[in-house]
Amino acid sequence: MLYYVIYDGQCNLCATFTQLLEKFDQGKLFHYVPMQDEDILRKFDITGQDCQMGMILINGEDPEQRWQGSNAAEEIVRLLPFGQVFITAYQNIPGMKKLGDATYEQVRDHRYDWFGKRETTYKSSYPFGCGNPSP
Repeated sequence: MLYYVIYDGQCNLCATFTQLLEKFDQGKLFHYVPMQDEDILRKFDITGQDCQMGMILINGEDPEQRWQGSNAAEEIVRLLPFGQVFITAYQNIPGMKKLGDATYEQVRDHRYDWFGKRETTYKSSYPFGCGNPSP
């Protein structure tokens, strides 16, 4: 199974997260699309406004199945080896999910102020369209 991670390629934090995920996964499970690539986003029927709500994870086999924001981050971790254990523990701690959602929103809304904005868009080594099916 393949998933598409839609990330902000101009955000330093987002680009660093994407690079770490690339090194760990090596394109086996995830391929990446920067939010700045409007042509590919149109293929998924995603607008720039949609992207303002945070990263998006799309199931490559069923593109209608999507997660966004903190739910996308949780699903990415859950899909990684042993990730289910961490996500289950996180979600079972009272109040943790609510705190995680609120924290994600703050980081999303202040990412450029807190982590900086790249002058150029980071493009993944495992981009959409590199031997993967179209949506």
